[in-house]
Amino acid sequence: MTSIFNYCRNLSHCCDAMAFLPKKILRTLGQKMGNRLLLYVAFENGFSVVGLVCRQKNTGVFTTCSLWSYPSLADFFARPLKNGIRTIDHESDLVSPCDGTVLHFGTVHTGEIEQVKGVTYSLENFLGENTWNNNNNNVKDYRTSLLHNAHTLYQCVIYLAPGDYHRFHSPANWKPTHRRHFHGELLSVSPRIAKWVPGLFCLNERAVYLGSWDHGFFSYAAVGATNVGTVKVYCDKTLHTNHPKKSDRCKDLCLGNDTYFKKGDPFGEFRMGSTIVLVFEAPVNFQFTILPGDRVQMGQGLGRVGQHKFVDRLQPTPQFINKAI
Repeated sequence: MTSIFNYCRNLSHCCDAMAFLPKKILRTLGQKMGNRLLLYVAFENGFSVVGLVCRQKNTGVFTTCSLWSYPSLADFFARPLKNGIRTIDHESDLVSPCDGTVLHFGTVHTGEIEQVKGVTYSLENFLGENTWNNNNNNVKDYRTSLLHNAHTLYQCVIYLAPGDYHRFHSPANWKPTHRRHFHGELLSVSPRIAKWVPGLFCLNERAVYLGSWDHGFFSYAAVGATNVGTVKVYCDKTLHTNHPKKSDRCKDLCLGNDTYFKKGDPFGEFRMGSTIVLVFEAPVNFQFTILPGDRVQMGQGLGRVGQHKFVDRLQPTPQFINKAI
């Protein structure tokens, strides 16, 4: 196992080149092999067997530790945690939906928002036409049309590496009423790729769930990545991602008003690693309690209304941030 890890580490300089491989072929191959074979080399951050090694080092937090207890590598990556291994911060209004690394967060002032520092994507292209809010009164500014209560719009991006826990949970007490599925590419969403591909999240396949929470508009997006076209959402049996025949049109589904999630409730899973994007409305005194590059765990507090912990928090050293990313 050590020799495999060292071999893959030596190939890390080839990671960025993976973005130029034929994604359609890899999508089909990865889906078939991931679902039917136990071991295969996946293309995410170079070779995802590195992620497999990382997972083996963290076996104490999962229900079943043995790789051979799972019918496929995809099932191994999406295995559940042991009960009680993660704690939900009920004092925070917003908690982390997953284990991962915080790529970026902040206030959304315009129609362009940052996927990482200095690299943006279009909010309208990411979420699509605002057809779910009947009270926008034909507001021309897309960002403003999302708001329910004339509050402020915020966003947070969390990256799940191949070695992270691959299930994702509800980040708040909220009610999704619509789902929008965008067919797209399966480019790598690793921080190195996100730094030099503007609009990356708009290019990739994604499932966006739109609704509301106590403070207004709330959206929760699961973004696909290389070999992670398969996204499973437990409350949405009609969602079929990683389809070989792509369409330029997005598929909408009305979820009604009967679906409600509490913080920490199971929401879905990636069949490998990927990215979660939260775009939500909150009062002007909402404060994040995290920093870019932070490693977070599912259930950990991300922010609170009226909380000023972030402002008072000591800045970490550059070495810590680089290590986290």
